[in-house]
Amino acid sequence: MDSQSEPNIRVNELRKQIEHHSWLYYVQDSPEISDFQYDALMRELQEIETAHPELITPNSPTQRIGGAPQDGFEKTTHALPMMSLENALNRNELSAFYAKLCDTLSDSETEVVCEPKIDGLAVSLIYEDGVFIGGSTRGDGFVGEDVSANLRTIKTLPMTLRKPVSGHLEVRGEVCIDKKGFEALNSAREERGETLFANPRNAAAGSLRTLDPRETARRNLKIYLYQIVEPEKLGITTQAEMLNEISALGLPMQGEQKLCSSLGDILSYIDRWEEMRFEHPIDTDGVVVKLNRLALRDTFGVTAKAPKWAIAFKFPPEEKLAQVQKIDVTVGRTGVLTPTAVFDPIHLAGTIVRRASLHNQDEIDRLDVRVGDYIWVHKAGEIIPEVDRVEFTKRPEGTQPFKLPENCPVCGALASRIDGVSAVKCTNSACPAQLKERILYFASRSAMDIAGLGEKIIDQLVSKNLLHSYADIYDLKARQIAALDRMGEKSSQNLTDAIERSKKRPLGAVINALGIPNIGEKTASDLAERFRSLRVLEKISRDRSEELEQTDGIGSVIAQSLHIWFSEEHNSDLLNRLEAAGINFKDETEIADKSNMPLSNIKFVLTGELSSMTRSEAAKKIKSLGGTTADSVSKKTDFVVVGEKPGSKYEKAIKLGVPILTEAEFLEKLANA
Repeated sequence: MDSQSEPNIRVNELRKQIEHHSWLYYVQDSPEISDFQYDALMRELQEIETAHPELITPNSPTQRIGGAPQDGFEKTTHALPMMSLENALNRNELSAFYAKLCDTLSDSETEVVCEPKIDGLAVSLIYEDGVFIGGSTRGDGFVGEDVSANLRTIKTLPMTLRKPVSGHLEVRGEVCIDKKGFEALNSAREERGETLFANPRNAAAGSLRTLDPRETARRNLKIYLYQIVEPEKLGITTQAEMLNEISALGLPMQGEQKLCSSLGDILSYIDRWEEMRFEHPIDTDGVVVKLNRLALRDTFGVTAKAPKWAIAFKFPPEEKLAQVQKIDVTVGRTGVLTPTAVFDPIHLAGTIVRRASLHNQDEIDRLDVRVGDYIWVHKAGEIIPEVDRVEFTKRPEGTQPFKLPENCPVCGALASRIDGVSAVKCTNSACPAQLKERILYFASRSAMDIAGLGEKIIDQLVSKNLLHSYADIYDLKARQIAALDRMGEKSSQNLTDAIERSKKRPLGAVINALGIPNIGEKTASDLAERFRSLRVLEKISRDRSEELEQTDGIGSVIAQSLHIWFSEEHNSDLLNRLEAAGINFKDETEIADKSNMPLSNIKFVLTGELSSMTRSEAAKKIKSLGGTTADSVSKKTDFVVVGEKPGSKYEKAIKLGVPILTEAEFLEKLANA
């Protein structure tokens, strides 16, 4: 045996062992070895691959962590269209669907398979001779996006099938994030001051379609398969057999399917899952019903978008009646007062709920919700508690309309309504409640990126009178940090190092961190690029603010905010202290020539929620290709990119005749740039 063949043999042995134990751990939930033993196998494999890089393959377990960011996703055409399902929104519609099956087929042929419907992102996987070679999203059903690099990061997805299958095999299913993973992901994003995902599906879609596989790897996605394309090649004749074969291949599946031979069986299954869905680890919004015998499906055919032999029964959103005991008012980073209805605990969509945001005075007035009222509460996306309506038939006598206080509930300062918006705001910039939230934002990832300076640490520092402003962060001593609760020597040093690193943050991040009203991450970046010095921006904002209004993308509202903020004496003192601490006040990067860049002189406006990236990430991508973005739509706008739940910018674009791009069209434009 030569020196080259020995590591090659050992690498293959290790990969088989690791794949086997990964399958037991992630798919079967029944590990045979300890984490330490698993880590030892992985470490040995990494060491051999480091010594012999020519042995590294894309399907090696070491490659799951994700490679370098991608420039865009390649388009891929599905050999067989990936269709969606028609929905049954109530039991009558489901009964009508089953009646059509019974009218056409004999009693022995009307068996169906029921499964919980996974609320995720549909994908198609390709295996060649049992080895995973790639996969794609559904896209428009005919053309999807190649997300192979991101799929490889999903630990529940085997790179090699457990049962040998020769030739080409295509399997379809859903990528999702379970409820625990979703909560952890949103908690981490909230800690960093990032926009929260609305629901698990939104999180899964955004995670799988991010251009950086390393970020996908951190999201702990799951995948569940339910369809084999061309099942007849494997001798499969029914849906039940297909699911059994998927399991035998070592592919993850829900395992909650049931064979039903009557409408009563189907309804009993739905009744059971309408309650069980809240305990299910995966977010499910209904039950899928499919004709079991594959050969009979051609009898019914398909519509342009969906097969006629299957249907998705959608659960109605659960809502519960609760009595409002009080309305709490909290104060946020910018001083905005937020009312929250507090009620006796109710069990809603699988969790205990005691509170639901009422958002602002306009929402309170719209609902006419009062202390003592009975309200109907549901969960938006089965995650976020929301007040749907007041049950006026149960309103107690003597209730009074609720008005937000005229004074801040934390510091007692005057609270006034902001012109043109729904918010009521505390006017005291030194309000302790605002201070904590402002410092939390200052330290967030999109601002100064001070890892470790989270809410609990900030609470302690403020309560000990060690923090009164952003500048105080840079006066903290290591011994003061080490004396905080749950801060050992290593944690203290890590935070101290993070504070020191933050001094070198780019100018756009520094401007964003200051928390100037109406100045978000994108506008801060634009200001940094335009003025390239915080002191220059300060002088123009304070002395020549009319010039700002002429700057593309600024406008009167932002110019006025900058003028007011930079004109306040305490903010001038803050800037002096930050500069003295060594914070970066200049952008000294070389200005790139954008004249020959693919999106040069093209202006975009972004509206709605994008699933593949945040709007901030989209703006950075546009900028990297020479384009610009603006916050408002005008006749000078070249394209408006529209995601889910677009706002008034979408309507204005239609009114002005500005070209509109869907997210898919936008991604295609980026890929072709």
